[in-house]
Amino acid sequence: MNSMAKPPPNPIRGRGARDNIDHRFSRCRVELAAAECERLSDEPAHPATRVTPVRARSVITRNQSPDVGFNRSLNPYQGCEHGCVYCFARPSHAYHDLSPGLDFETRILAKTNVVERFRAELSKPSYRCAPIAIGVNTDAYQPAERRLELTRGVLETCLDFRQPLVLITKSALVLRDLDLLSALAEQNLVRISISVTTLDDELKRRLEPRTAGPAPRLKLIRRLAGAGVPVCAMVAPVIPRINDHELEDILAAVAEAGARSASYVFLRLPHEVAPLFRDWLAAHYPQRAGAVMNAVRASRGGLDYRARYHERMKGSGLLAEMIRKRFEVARRRYGLAQVREDLDTTAFRVPGAGQQDLFE
Repeated sequence: MNSMAKPPPNPIRGRGARDNIDHRFSRCRVELAAAECERLSDEPAHPATRVTPVRARSVITRNQSPDVGFNRSLNPYQGCEHGCVYCFARPSHAYHDLSPGLDFETRILAKTNVVERFRAELSKPSYRCAPIAIGVNTDAYQPAERRLELTRGVLETCLDFRQPLVLITKSALVLRDLDLLSALAEQNLVRISISVTTLDDELKRRLEPRTAGPAPRLKLIRRLAGAGVPVCAMVAPVIPRINDHELEDILAAVAEAGARSASYVFLRLPHEVAPLFRDWLAAHYPQRAGAVMNAVRASRGGLDYRARYHERMKGSGLLAEMIRKRFEVARRRYGLAQVREDLDTTAFRVPGAGQQDLFE
């Protein structure tokens, strides 16, 4: 039989990836007959999102990375409907035998017992309080949260235990929980990081298809800051020849909106993210694709990605150093602080613990 690999479809409106791709744990690869490939190429898929409930055995993940400002995190969801093509978390879907491509955007796993497990882990006698990053892997305020309210339950738990947290999102849905966030902020228990990748609506639509646009994201920063919630603006990722020219304009805009601090991350392309991003470039910026990848490799030791500590978040080489200097100059110019962990860890308590002593 004359067989061939399925040709890539056209970009799918509202999705970052064009197709599913094999992941690094794949045991087999499907090839289709030429006639079937021709038929499928005329019928681009528009997969709907499926949310599957799962039961987690534990929910607090610990790390020892010197590149991030926390050593523990929690993610109510696996996979993310926002569809950001560059998302470094895409390869994690391979552990569930799902593709980091369209599956990552359309096959969402919701940890329906996240609040139960979180409370149990915080209540352990061995637990020692430190800030927890929520939504660092996949957005805790993606569309499924509107119905499931798992993240709201996590915030309620943090308030009960006086557990400090860093919340990372690019969704306006976070404003639904402004009552909890304001209460946490009054006790110095929360900081929110809002990712602002671009001020260009068209680029946002291609790069982060199911997220809030640039103007709503700046309005989000303004609303949070106005409610007394400290906001850090993240320019993430900085992509050479795609959005790097916007760096100073983004910092000016977030400072005007009320952000207190700022950070940035250079584009990361681990595992399957690299071929997905190259395919995205071919679909949306074919004339620029070669120059973009050459610039990325020049900042990654000649590779698509190099995961060295102290390098993976910022890159290396002349271009990476130039971006770092530009960021620092603009950060100081607009009065934005460096990100630091100064949340209160001394007020932590297990609700109800010790109350029996009052009656003895």
